[in-house]
Amino acid sequence: MKTAVIYARYSSDRQTEQSIEGQLRDCYEYAQRNDIVVVDKYIDRAMTGTNDNREDFQRMLKDSEKKAWDYVLVYKLDRFSRNKYEMAIHRKHLKDNGIKILSAMENIPDTPEGILLESLLEGFKRSNGHNKSKLQSKQPIQCKTDKYSSNKQ
Repeated sequence: MKTAVIYARYSSDRQTEQSIEGQLRDCYEYAQRNDIVVVDKYIDRAMTGTNDNREDFQRMLKDSEKKAWDYVLVYKLDRFSRNKYEMAIHRKHLKDNGIKILSAMENIPDTPEGILLESLLEGFKRSNGHNKSKLQSKQPIQCKTDKYSSNKQ
């Protein structure tokens, strides 16, 4: 039987412990549906996914060197990382240890098309997070008009 660890993370103080509980619930349900035994979990609370300076994330990477499990199961790929460069590095580190990343909520096939889909999802999530942080800033939104605008005064 295949084995996995779950990695869960939420990124800010505005999110709650329920975010972690929901991620864990969905990951456990995915594991059960796919005959995967969860052997451990790694959780980072109020930690950004834009870098890998996360205590349990680093512990998980180090523990992967023991090659004691087959998968890292995440709720969605953006819980693992929102940094495309670090995602590639850490994915290779896990792959070198015989471990694959699985997403409980994103049905990504193990095919060349799946690789493309995964790349698109990573880019979208990164872009979406970047846009959200701009919208949540306290800076006013500035609109530019051109000389052809009908709103001239």
